[in-house]
Amino acid sequence: MPNLPARSPAAAAVIVMGVSGCGKSTLGALLAEGLGCTFLEGDAFHSVEAVTKMRDGTPLTDADRWPWLDRIAAAATASIETCGNAIAACSALRRVYRDRLRAGIPGGVQFVLLEADRAQLLARMSARPGHFMPTSLLDSQLATLERPLPDEGVLTLPAQQPPPVLRDAVLAYLERSALRA
Repeated sequence: MPNLPARSPAAAAVIVMGVSGCGKSTLGALLAEGLGCTFLEGDAFHSVEAVTKMRDGTPLTDADRWPWLDRIAAAATASIETCGNAIAACSALRRVYRDRLRAGIPGGVQFVLLEADRAQLLARMSARPGHFMPTSLLDSQLATLERPLPDEGVLTLPAQQPPPVLRDAVLAYLERSALRA
């Protein structure tokens, strides 16, 4: 059963958030397909230096993340201008990161947090050969994650649900919040 916020503002952008391995990209791609938008894969907006740091097992700093978040916000803005909506996957682990995205994306942003336990995340990350994010950074991501507070209006869903079930839950939620035209 999803943890629904009390009030959901209409939004032009949806950011699927959570730690590595929670299923952000899978859900984001399904949502983009369902809404007829381009899917913005947050990993594609990292600098070469940031990817190298992560590949080497070094957690990113805020200084590494600010330009990355700004690139995601710019791409989301371009998507909104093109198709009216934007769907992106972005860890958005801290409130200041979510606030930066909110400030940089016009028309409102709805965040969807995918939650999973450490064992499930570790298993998913281990099943992604060739991905730059090593399992050794999972604990760092879990420690960095600031659970959204009620005033943020973040939709929280259990990541263990099948992706089509998650997609349908988000689309129904967005329909109620007037994202879909």
